[in-house]
Amino acid sequence: MADSLFVVLRKVALSLGERALERIGTEVVEAAPILTDFEHSMKQIEGEFSILQAFIGQVSAEKVGDKAFDAWLDQVRDVAHEVEDIIDEHAYLTAQAVVDTGSFFKRKFLQIKNFVAWQKFPNQISQVEARIQRLAEMRHRYGISIGELDRRNKLQHSNQLPMPDSAYLTDSSDIVGNVDEIGRLTQWLLEEKQDRTLITIFGMGGLGKTTVASSIYKSQKIRRAFDCHAWVTVSQTYQVEELLREIMNQLVDQRASIASSFMNMSRMRLVEVIQSCLQDKKYLIVLDDVWDKDAWLFLNSAFVRNSFGGRVLMTTRRKDVSSLAAGNYIIELKTLKCAESWELFCKKAFPASKDNICPENLRSWAEKIVAKCQGLPLAIVTIGSILSYRELEEQEWTFFYNQLSWQLANNPELNWISNVLNLSLNDLPSYLRSCFLYCSLYPEDYKIKRKAISKLWIAEGLVEERGDGTTMEEVAQCYLTELTQRSLLLVTERNACGRARTFLMHDLVQEVTSIIAKKEKVGVSYGDAGITQVAHEARRLSIQKGAQSLKSLAGSRLRSFILFDTEVPSSWIYDVLSRFRLLRVLCLRFSNIEQVPGVVTELYNLRYLDFSYTKVKQIPASFRKLAKLQVLDLRFSYVEELPLEITMLTNLRHLHVLVIHDLQERSLNCFGATKIPGNICHLKNLQALQIVSASKGLVSQLGSLTLMRSLAINKVRQSYIEELWNSLTKMPNLSRLVISACDMDEVLDLKMLKPLPNLKFFRLAGKLEAGVLPSIFSKFEKLAWLKMDWSGLKKDPIISFSHMLNLVDLRLYGAYGGEQLSFCVGWFPKLELLTLAHMERLSWIEIEDGTMMGLDHLELVGLGNLKVVPEGIKHIRTLHQMYLKDMPNGFIQSLQGSGSHIVKHIPSIHMFESSDSQAVNNLQFVPYLAKKFGPGATEHAPMYWGSSGT
Repeated sequence: MADSLFVVLRKVALSLGERALERIGTEVVEAAPILTDFEHSMKQIEGEFSILQAFIGQVSAEKVGDKAFDAWLDQVRDVAHEVEDIIDEHAYLTAQAVVDTGSFFKRKFLQIKNFVAWQKFPNQISQVEARIQRLAEMRHRYGISIGELDRRNKLQHSNQLPMPDSAYLTDSSDIVGNVDEIGRLTQWLLEEKQDRTLITIFGMGGLGKTTVASSIYKSQKIRRAFDCHAWVTVSQTYQVEELLREIMNQLVDQRASIASSFMNMSRMRLVEVIQSCLQDKKYLIVLDDVWDKDAWLFLNSAFVRNSFGGRVLMTTRRKDVSSLAAGNYIIELKTLKCAESWELFCKKAFPASKDNICPENLRSWAEKIVAKCQGLPLAIVTIGSILSYRELEEQEWTFFYNQLSWQLANNPELNWISNVLNLSLNDLPSYLRSCFLYCSLYPEDYKIKRKAISKLWIAEGLVEERGDGTTMEEVAQCYLTELTQRSLLLVTERNACGRARTFLMHDLVQEVTSIIAKKEKVGVSYGDAGITQVAHEARRLSIQKGAQSLKSLAGSRLRSFILFDTEVPSSWIYDVLSRFRLLRVLCLRFSNIEQVPGVVTELYNLRYLDFSYTKVKQIPASFRKLAKLQVLDLRFSYVEELPLEITMLTNLRHLHVLVIHDLQERSLNCFGATKIPGNICHLKNLQALQIVSASKGLVSQLGSLTLMRSLAINKVRQSYIEELWNSLTKMPNLSRLVISACDMDEVLDLKMLKPLPNLKFFRLAGKLEAGVLPSIFSKFEKLAWLKMDWSGLKKDPIISFSHMLNLVDLRLYGAYGGEQLSFCVGWFPKLELLTLAHMERLSWIEIEDGTMMGLDHLELVGLGNLKVVPEGIKHIRTLHQMYLKDMPNGFIQSLQGSGSHIVKHIPSIHMFESSDSQAVNNLQFVPYLAKKFGPGATEHAPMYWGSSGT
């Protein structure tokens, strides 16, 4: 709950480390005393905030639901935001003084104007100091303090919800779904294994972990199999002694005379008593709602290993806790399937009707309500129960659905949903809570990209620098891993290396998170739901639709502005940006703009700038003013040359420029190459650079960029290769590489080059010397993704790739000029996607039984001489999708006739021509956007650009 302080403390530390007085030199010498006082005051405020943060962290667990504490905490956040405003204004003025290179009179005018702004700082800081003093007084006045500690120095329970107990009392006949999971649990509990076994049930809050456990626990078949049993709810704040006493009470049937004797026992004595009680028994202990591993470390010793077949069943929301179970004794609950969700909802919403049938007049709205619950049993049961005593009238159900967000925030009957989900949120440490609340800015069902969200968090100052050689991007990825382990984000897709690529937040989790983010002024997501203005206090704003309906959009405190609404005219965008001078993040992806708004280069605090998927053609030289910029994303824009001044942005970490000429990749030059004039040696923080146009100077300068992890370079000539490779070997962390020759006639000789040991993704486009694969390919053992374009290979290259056991994605576009390709048994055990395209002479593909045993997706494109369906496809039983584009009539006839038995096991087969723009859009471009950004992205994107990108 102290996350606002956490963010501000980081900013204070950074501002003190920037030595502003030295940076601005003599230009504003009149402000020197003010700057000195500013640094002194910030140090004092930093100390106060550190103590406040520690205090809040210590008392927040026992103050959940305490209205006085919540109100006081709101005041703390307001003060923290005031300090953040002062720091960011200070940073803005400092940057303006440093970067301004206008005329003498313009600079003098700004100096006078800004000196007035400098003079406001002492008064603003005094007001903050006075408010901090009042916060301390209010805390004492209203009794907000750390609770009394008991004699064992442990906090008593204060925030246990009735949810676990209520789930425990649920009639097992009400349970819908999880049949396989309950069957496995039953099997594990009753198996003959004599060792004590720990079994865990894992999943997000509201999935029914407690309900499933209780249905097992109450089963007479299970109870008869054990000599004794006990059930305790651990929760977030627990006292080990109390848990041990409760277990002991249940094991001895709670006989009062015995139970009372436990009250004064020490922890060790309680453990000994339980061990003695369980020594010769087959026991079943359920530990419900476990939040950390420490709880098991405390309790483990009490549950004796007696070779009588004891079982301990644990429910948890956290993956790290579930991993305590040895072997495979882990059940991960998933959301209910559509049919199961509907069945459960109807049971709760229509209990009085025969067979729980939904009235026809309500069906469409009932289906929308169930869809909103996304298979979360808690939400389905709670909402269904509320609707069970509403009138069966369409108007009332329509109103309820349209007001669902408001209901979640204000209806006490829906408290269960928000309380259960809030438990996970309140358990987050400060650094993680801020990052998770930021995720609420995305639209529903929008895939959260690992790389994108990491960059946004870093730009907002939410990610710590650990200083041990670990990059902030790697720290951010650790944050994402922790959020998935806590069941707050769901991994929806992994890249070829197995690393999570995209995440999804459950709709109701997002609803609850959005409510909290708005309440705490972290950020607001606007989606035209009857709102016409955004609060002045909002720190971050994402507009998903209906932007022009906003009548008031004050932005003096705004730090992030993310626009998803593509319907707004460019004039609206240019106008609104003039109000956001302290922005750190500006995302205008898919927006309707053709040039960079002039005000952008006055946003001196900007760290993240996204003009991808726009019609922007030129980047102005005034970008030199954006000295703090870390991310510049111009992918799928029309920018083909960057100004010389871009090399002055020494804080750049990610520079993405990509012009698309042909989305179908039918030629060597399907992607444009952007020119960067000048010397890039000073961009030493760059980790990603793509796609740039090669030159003799640039390939040499790349050697200075030793932090590079991802590089794409086009227009490469053979005369550049030796120097380019020499630069690449100086990048120890390089894992992604794209190299493309300048034209189809340029021959690249890679024979004598050193291998790049950490390369995992490699695209090589261009004719290879003598049509032979260079020997360095034998060293690419870590490769997971490989694409070869127009290589002119004379021998079947498949055998040369067969040692790449980690290869997941293989794409060959015009790479081979021979007639036959062979895939032998045992090759490519991890391959999931194979594309064979534009190999005109290829007439035969041999696929042995036992090769590519995990292949899911096969694309055959423009193989004009392949007249029959490869017989071996029938062996690949894992194949789910097959795309056939520009294939000859003979092949199609074979597929639909004599070869139909070969592909009958493939559920989805698509056949189309590249000239069919509608098919290309629906089968290539839209799926590409949906995969990259989630299903919602296709609503925010233009239709397929065509071959010219226009």
